[in-house]
Amino acid sequence: MKFSFEAKGHPNVTSQHRSTFEVTQEKEIRLAADCIVGVASKVSLNDMPSQMKEAIRDEKTHIKVILETENSEDEITGYGHPSLTLDHPTDMVCRKSSYTCNRTLMINANKAAVDLNQQLVDDLKSGKKLTVKIIVD
Repeated sequence: MKFSFEAKGHPNVTSQHRSTFEVTQEKEIRLAADCIVGVASKVSLNDMPSQMKEAIRDEKTHIKVILETENSEDEITGYGHPSLTLDHPTDMVCRKSSYTCNRTLMINANKAAVDLNQQLVDDLKSGKKLTVKIIVD
């Protein structure tokens, strides 16, 4: 199962957070928002297909997120969990930890913002288009 959407980078993307990365529908971010890698997202967790949400609510579900700009891409893997509500109206967060809340897309991810490909981060800092692909096995 695959779900794709677009967002964009922002000059305040620092990609320094050590345990999460986030894509948001918000159009502006502050420098302190070191986990946010994409803004002005076309969708939120609310917009994901219900069949995909059901699959993500299984802790055995393997989730792959591909972040792609014109010059680079990175792949992040993690897992679903039964307590994921997947209903936040603006934010989508991937976490290295097992913490869950309504903003969480996946847990136990292998990468956070600080681990992302530097060329990808540079593209995002310059405001380039970001394509987000979510693949659920």
